[in-house]
Amino acid sequence: MHVVQVNYAFDKGLTDPDALLDRYVTLTGWSGALADSGVGTAAVVQRFHRDAQIQRNGIDYRFRAGRLADAVAALRPDVAHVNGLTFSVQTWLLRRALGPRTAIVVQNHADGGPVGRAPLLRLLGRAARRHIDAFLFAAAEHVEPWRRAGFIAPGQATYQVMEASTALQPVPRVAARDASGLRGSPAVLWVGRLNANKDPLTVLDGFARTADALPDATLTMIYSEADLLSAVRERLRRSPALSARVQLLGEVPHDRMASFYSAADLFIVGSHHEGSGYSLIEACACGAVPVVTNIPSFRLLTGNGSVGALWEPGDADSCARALHDVAQRDLTAQRRRLAEHFARELSWSAVGRRAIEIYDAVVSSKF
Repeated sequence: MHVVQVNYAFDKGLTDPDALLDRYVTLTGWSGALADSGVGTAAVVQRFHRDAQIQRNGIDYRFRAGRLADAVAALRPDVAHVNGLTFSVQTWLLRRALGPRTAIVVQNHADGGPVGRAPLLRLLGRAARRHIDAFLFAAAEHVEPWRRAGFIAPGQATYQVMEASTALQPVPRVAARDASGLRGSPAVLWVGRLNANKDPLTVLDGFARTADALPDATLTMIYSEADLLSAVRERLRRSPALSARVQLLGEVPHDRMASFYSAADLFIVGSHHEGSGYSLIEACACGAVPVVTNIPSFRLLTGNGSVGALWEPGDADSCARALHDVAQRDLTAQRRRLAEHFARELSWSAVGRRAIEIYDAVVSSKF
């Protein structure tokens, strides 16, 4: 089977092909996972400022300033895998270039539907859907908003597959604690934007309520965007006991993150919705036991809470109970279970195997 990923997303700030591939780790990771899982050949066609072509790890990456559909057709794929549900016109042009025999699958990369999007986009989505053979979603619950908006026809095929994994690997615990400076028992780690969706204030309130039961616990917060930083600082200012146990680190280079995840005992975030959960995937890869919100993508990533614990979004009491519950367990045993779960369900190998199963099913359904 020959699979071509098609990426219409355009980043005007990335003008070097190698820099783009370094940034788009999901694009390269997915293609590598396909190759490692036994697909015949894998290639990528990427919208770019200029035409270029490079190879990495046996994958052919073709960059095009225009006529992406023709570039895909020249590769004669069995499956064209389009990233994103909103490229309706481009997907229609792709079908015209490929003809009816090639399977086209479109992958969603967000948990919400087209709420608030222009009516024209909905009309285009409805018109283009008959040219698509299947849609891929991280969680089945993410399908319905798109179906209601008309992007997916009643009865049209949808499949569930996680949109990404990570190449991060655990660092030995002593070395990780030395490199990161994380301390505490348990050492709790937050990685995510300080915004309303991630809900750091509920997490802080939940963590504060564990003070008596977990007096040696610490919370380290790593973040790149800081919409609620002033509110977080105010919350800490009002509670000297809490501020003594919470460290606001800000942004940490990604090449250091494996040490932080590996040094942590627990990983926490308060998301109300997510397309998947990249930081949670990385935490699981490195052995930080998840204590995360009970939302569709996190239920999938944790095996419905079979590793770590789930708590209700916006509920500080629920957060505190989950932290206390997991902290009482044998965390060494929990990390072993998490490593097994990651290898079986969340690794790039697992994603690649699942993707090939879907491609096989879609191609078979066409004949």
